[in-house]
Amino acid sequence: MYHIALKMLTGDRGKYLGIIMGLTFASLIMTQQPAIFLGLMTRTYSFITDVSLPDIWVMDSKVQFVDDIKPLQDTELYRVRGVSGVEWATPMYKGLLRARLANGTFQSCFVVGLDDATLIGGPPIMLEGNIEDLRRSDGVIVDIDGVRDKLTRPSREPGGKSVPIKVGDSLEVNDHRAVVVGIAKISRTFQAQPIIYTTYSRAKSYAPRERKLLSFILVKAKSGQDFSMLTRRIRESTGLAAYTRQEFMDLTYDYFMKNTGIPINFGISVLLGFMVGAAIAGQTFYNFTLDNLRQFGVLKAMGTSNRTLLKMILLQAILVGSIGYGLGVGSTALFGYFMHDTILAFKFTWQLLIFSGVGIGLICIFAAVISILKVIRLEPAVVFKS
Repeated sequence: MYHIALKMLTGDRGKYLGIIMGLTFASLIMTQQPAIFLGLMTRTYSFITDVSLPDIWVMDSKVQFVDDIKPLQDTELYRVRGVSGVEWATPMYKGLLRARLANGTFQSCFVVGLDDATLIGGPPIMLEGNIEDLRRSDGVIVDIDGVRDKLTRPSREPGGKSVPIKVGDSLEVNDHRAVVVGIAKISRTFQAQPIIYTTYSRAKSYAPRERKLLSFILVKAKSGQDFSMLTRRIRESTGLAAYTRQEFMDLTYDYFMKNTGIPINFGISVLLGFMVGAAIAGQTFYNFTLDNLRQFGVLKAMGTSNRTLLKMILLQAILVGSIGYGLGVGSTALFGYFMHDTILAFKFTWQLLIFSGVGIGLICIFAAVISILKVIRLEPAVVFKS
């Protein structure tokens, strides 16, 4: 009987391929769009993940996410260092400043100032140069994605296109000279602005004159120290906000989830993909069943039970569902492979495989149910009608 079910399914190639294409489209949308959403949301806190050495981030109590900078006085650093359980604490500056390139154009960049003595909080991977080169006069390190996309210099050939800056080139940051001493690989950020690393003291000279310039205090807990207890002591002692690395990532993630339309927009896309896939697969599968009513009627007239017919239809639904799911997930994986080094955000996790699989399963169940009801109500005498 199962062999007959497969023969019936593949007998009409047009409807067979139509069902598979509908399920493939639904699987693709339900996997690709959430993957882009996860990639985009991961970028909101990618700056935090790149700074892996500190255990705790200290900041103004009104900060809502990582780019919501509310500066502190430098004296707060010494107050944090005096809290029991703190191994060390270093300052960090982060601000959006304007850089003037050699070709005369201006580009907004995030300038990150690292502790002059330790350079803690620097880029995770150096492609050219060394992080210690920041101690050279006017030294800065730029990220490779910013270099490729937005930080360029004039071509040495007349009429040539601008080319990315390289180690040894200079630029101006807020009217201050800066020399590129290194190029780093960092995680792309949500803002998609180039990131320039320098020392804390040099970053303060770049920044507009303000009474407060300290953005974050990076804290390392003593060995065996409970992080939750230490963050509570820092809050009580200084009145500042203190978060573990994971808590700060969650704070940033929650802000974008609650205060932007990103989840709604991607949710609508996934829902539309599910509905369109269900409509195409359900209608095509139902029409396929209608076209084969006489065959089902013959099987009933020969004594085949409704239970066996139900298993046949379920087998057909499982087969087309598996093929459509595999093609959709495979297309998503290929899409992610070709887009992995572009500005497009993409994060393909194993949870998305389950999510898409459940969605395709529901579509197949829907398509099978409407077909099963028609077959169960079928009278065997239909085969004798003209």
